[in-house]
Amino acid sequence: MIGEQMSALGSMEYCLVMVKVTCSLNETTMRQIRRTAARLGKARSHVVREAVADYAAWADRLGERERLRLLDVLEGLRRAKPTRPAKEVDTEIKSIRAARRGHGRRRRVS
Repeated sequence: MIGEQMSALGSMEYCLVMVKVTCSLNETTMRQIRRTAARLGKARSHVVREAVADYAAWADRLGERERLRLLDVLEGLRRAKPTRPAKEVDTEIKSIRAARRGHGRRRRVS
């Protein structure tokens, strides 16, 4: 069966395989799905797929508490005293860049 699926970027993609699922929804949720599908002129399954894609994108975002925790970690790193002299770090970075420009390893690793 060929169906439409929303990609993460919001564009339509065609997929060759759809998986049929059975789940239990309360009557209020089903009424909302039916009403939304009718209003948009889309199949109920399409409305559900779009809703799940939107929810997944939302759930992948950091919550405020997690965002603040990560900012604290970064701030702690910013305030931390260096463990090596800047000149030593600069020398190491130059060495790494030179190796990358030289394409690193010349032989295949097995």
